[in-house]
Order: sequence, then C-alpha cells, then structure tokens
Amino acid sequence: MKILVTGGAGFIGSNFVNLTLTTRTDIEVTVLDALTYAGNLQNLESSEGRYKFVEGDICDSALVDSLVAANDLVINFAAETHNDLSLVAPDKFIQTNILGTMALIKACQKHSIRYHHISTDEVFGDLPLDTLEQFTNDTPYNPSSPYSASKASSDLLVRAWVRSFGLKATISNCSNNFGPFQNSEKFIPRTVRLANAGLKPKIYGQGLNVRDWIHVDDHNRGLWAIIDKGRIGQTYLLGTNNQRTNLSVVKLVLEYFGLPSDHFEHVEDRAGHDQRYAIDSSVTQKELDWHPELGRFEEQLAQVIPYYLNDDVDISTISHSGHTNLNT
Repeated sequence: MKILVTGGAGFIGSNFVNLTLTTRTDIEVTVLDALTYAGNLQNLESSEGRYKFVEGDICDSALVDSLVAANDLVINFAAETHNDLSLVAPDKFIQTNILGTMALIKACQKHSIRYHHISTDEVFGDLPLDTLEQFTNDTPYNPSSPYSASKASSDLLVRAWVRSFGLKATISNCSNNFGPFQNSEKFIPRTVRLANAGLKPKIYGQGLNVRDWIHVDDHNRGLWAIIDKGRIGQTYLLGTNNQRTNLSVVKLVLEYFGLPSDHFEHVEDRAGHDQRYAIDSSVTQKELDWHPELGRFEEQLAQVIPYYLNDDVDISTISHSGHTNLNT
C-alpha cells in the first residue's frame, strides 16, 4: 500500500509515520508537509531513508492532485491547530483547514482514492464541569473558536463529498494528544520546559477547565484500526477517558520537578475557553476492537516529561510569547 501522509512532519503525523514504518512492512510512505513552525523533519529521524518527503502546501491543488494520484490512501494531519492564535489571526486557519481539506478531497474523489480525515473533539464545543456527560457521535457541532470552527467546517465538507460525490472517506475526532515531538507552544511541553527552568508556568483562569488526554501512540493505533476495519462514510471517536483539570496537570509537572504546588501564575482567561472535553469512544472500541494500551495519564506523563528535557528549545521563546496555548 502506498500512503500519502499530509502534515507528516508535525507532532501527531510524525509519530504516525514512525509507528507505521516500524510496524508495517508493506507500506510505502510519502510525507507532504509545508514545514511551518509546527513541522520538523528531525521528528522523522528514526525513519530516515524509509519515506519520501515532499515540501509543499495542501492548498496547492496541482501538487496535491499529482501526489494523490500516485497513492492508495491519503491521511490528512495537516492543519493549523494553535487555538489562541486563531483568535487573533484566523485567516490562515480558514485557508489551511478548510480550503486545504477541499483540495485533498477533490483530488481523492477524482482519482477514487480513500481519504482519512483527522479531526478534534473541539468541534463539539464543551461540556459542563458538573456532569458526567461525554461527546458521542450524536453530539451536535458547536465550535467555540476560529480553530475549532475551521475543523468543524472541514469535517462537514468531507461528509458532503461522501454523500454527493461518493468520496471514500472516514473521519476521526480525537481528544487532546500528548507525547514526543509535540511543539513547545502546547500546554504540556510548555509547562514542562518552564518548570524545568525554574520559571512559573501560566494557567488560564482558575485552571479548572478539563481536558481528556490521549497518548499519541494510542491515537495512532486507533487510526490504523479505522483504516483496517472502519466503514466508509463513518466517523469514529478516539479517547481514553483520562480527564484531568489543567490545574492538576500543572501540579503533576511541578511535583515531578520537586517544585511547590503553587509555583505557577494565574492569568486572565482567554475568550471562548471551553470548559470540559470528554470523549465516549466505546462505540469505536467495540466496532474496531481498538483499546488504549498505555495506562493511566499520570504514568504516561512521567514517561513523556524526559523527552522535553532532551531537545534544544530556547526557553525565552515560550516564556514571554503572546500566542501560546497556555491550556489547550
């Protein structure tokens, strides 16, 4: 099988490529990535020499068409995902997440190539803090930010192309990922690096917003379950029921470094900040026989933290940035 992985030098995409080339001997991988701030070919060092790389933009219709035609499957990780930045500069999110998706699905429909679309639980909006409610396939879309609105729009485009044009596609909506190669502007890497430097991590509001965390490897194993067993036209939810408040995550990191539990700063909450995410993945688990393998969040976090201490990141670029995801 020949697969085109868009955004394959980014966080989740590079982990997918590395996992695929480690566990699948019958796969040829082409990575298409624009190498923005979120993409880095160093993420793919362990797979060097085993994949083809093309630098380019998914909005480049001619390039996309030629690459899609040469493959059997397209998996689209390429996206603008910086929630805070979408509030001040939304145009790029519309361009990449909506128009880029359209370029891909048009090419896949034209050449009768299967397409898998990576999306997020943020398209559903948020849930109250004081309930046990979870997102399901029946939860209506209610995005809160330009980022999540652009992802919701792309999901709906895929569904429309399936119904109107016979696109062979599946969609997955996943909870918050963490793991190796995550960019320093994201919540967990940022908190780890600041704490390691003795600086105070910042946290929006009271830090009571809840996120449902999934290790990137569990996510990517779920994607292969969808590719192998998923039904065309279906949407699958991927989550591990690792719900934690942002405040509790910060305190876990502080504890890891032996810092006081109050060694952080509260800052003004961001506009439209979702309260709680929680995914019910029971339907996906039952239908596809996919189950998270990596255990409790606290154990996974302790294993991930050392990764962020071994890469070369200028702490000044994240400690004073005006556009960082303090809490995803």
